[in-house]
Amino acid sequence: MGTDANGHRPVGSPAAGVVHRLAERHETLATVESLTGGLLSASVVEIAGVSGVYRGGLVVYATELKSVLAGVPEDLLAERGPVDPDVARALAEGGRRRCGADWGLATTGVAGPQPQDGKPVGLVYVAVAGPAGAEVRRLDLDGGRDHIRTAAVIEALRLLAERIDAAGPVPGAGAPEAGDGDAAPAGAARR
Repeated sequence: MGTDANGHRPVGSPAAGVVHRLAERHETLATVESLTGGLLSASVVEIAGVSGVYRGGLVVYATELKSVLAGVPEDLLAERGPVDPDVARALAEGGRRRCGADWGLATTGVAGPQPQDGKPVGLVYVAVAGPAGAEVRRLDLDGGRDHIRTAAVIEALRLLAERIDAAGPVPGAGAPEAGDGDAAPAGAARR
């Protein structure tokens, strides 16, 4: 994978981290992508064991498909355009709902080379919708088209990892039983 919003290479695979966390929690994921055009879903499905976690995704590059397929309100798109924090949130929520997943992860923005609808190249919104609500993060990315798209994927996965961690312990998981010396602490992945 490439570099994140700060130009750093992530340690390990951000996709593997979220896939493993979701598998531990017995939760599922759906993606909705605009500017990343399938790059986010490709990074998720390359992880072994993902079939129990990944429900599917939508690539809604055309503005009208954001409404038709992902359920973004038409009036929101008409008023603000596709590159907007509320549109990103609606994409994540729509993907979650339409794919029947616990978590929805979305990307929208301008990868370039030209500005779009008055929005600058590098303006990206990533959003996650989960059991406890949704969060949107604005990214102002520098660099070429490939870097912007790759950094958007990394930052979307990072946001999802943060939200999963904030959701607390694995639902239904109790404390390790006495004498269970090899039990991993809550939230820790076994390797």
